[in-house]
Amino acid sequence: MQHRAVPAALAAAALLLTAGCSSDGGGGGPSSGAGSPTPSRTASGSSASREPAEQAPPAKGSVKVVRTVTEGLDSPWGLAPLPDGDLLVSSRDEGTITRIDGQSGKKTDLGEVPGVSPAGEGGLLGIAISPDYASDHMVYAYFTSASDNRVVRMLYDEKKPSGEQLGAPDTIFKGIPKGVIHNGGRIAFGPDRMLYAGTGESGDTGLSQDTKSLGGKILRLTPEGEPAPGNPFPGSPVYSYGHRNVQGLAWDSKQRLFASEFGQDTWDELNAIKPGGNYGWPDAEGRSDSSEYQNPVAQWRTDDASPSGIAYAEGSVWMAGLKGQRLWRIPLKGTAASAGPQAFLQGEYGRLRTVVSAGGDKLWLVTSNTDGRGDPKDGDDRILEIQVR
Repeated sequence: MQHRAVPAALAAAALLLTAGCSSDGGGGGPSSGAGSPTPSRTASGSSASREPAEQAPPAKGSVKVVRTVTEGLDSPWGLAPLPDGDLLVSSRDEGTITRIDGQSGKKTDLGEVPGVSPAGEGGLLGIAISPDYASDHMVYAYFTSASDNRVVRMLYDEKKPSGEQLGAPDTIFKGIPKGVIHNGGRIAFGPDRMLYAGTGESGDTGLSQDTKSLGGKILRLTPEGEPAPGNPFPGSPVYSYGHRNVQGLAWDSKQRLFASEFGQDTWDELNAIKPGGNYGWPDAEGRSDSSEYQNPVAQWRTDDASPSGIAYAEGSVWMAGLKGQRLWRIPLKGTAASAGPQAFLQGEYGRLRTVVSAGGDKLWLVTSNTDGRGDPKDGDDRILEIQVR
């Protein structure tokens, strides 16, 4: 199914200079510390000081770094575990996919994905393996091309030489707006075996509230790229809207979907996603008094989070922070936070891009210090194995 591209704002680059933007953790706007009152957008778009509702103290949890799985990665973005315990990781700027041996950390280059056009926050972003990977060996990727953001799938043939193991990409979905900023990029197969994609509004805030646009949305597709059966808008791939820039998708043990959301100057969000739900952007950033919009499960000052990937483990959502340089734990009761968020690894590994369940109480955690906004140290970037509770 081919979709015509929705034009992105030509002034996206100018937005980086004229407005605060925590989109990828490098915003230059007046972000505030966790406790300071800052004017925030309300449902009507007016400015008012609105502090977060009081929350219970953080529940006690723990994070232990078990080991460094591998290091020396260049602009890693997406991570997809293989059934045998190895990992596939995408390079945003190089446009390549690399296989990481889950035990030794040895790297094998699968090859470059044709058509990737990296610039700003765009490039080769999220990757996922087919729910039928054992039989079809298909790898899915979300990337920025010269004209749009799109989703492709490729045959992964391990028998071919290193660097030549990816088949020609089959474009299953295109036309997602692209920009220097806010390209979204996370893809994941849900418990329903449908493909979910988080998109950004590419700097054009008007796209988020337009249900006919693909920008600022969570999309739900079949593995072939068609609008999934049962979507809230008949014949449309749109699953939820009113988003600014979604880069984290995860399901809890009850198959409920959660997503992370980049704020602008004031509030980053973790949201529980309802089919057809409106999450407020650009009229609401963080919690709103309007019943028209879905309020977040939790929110953070943009200096403290700038969230990208999320994962679910041990009764909590775990959220990787870019600008905040920490891993957040949000314990859940249903689709609500059962206690206040708790931060781990603050500043220890720099910017954190992606977190993925490794089964049970283990997570894979990907750093993001070589993306042009970090401060790379020896060994960056790396994948860590962590144990949580």
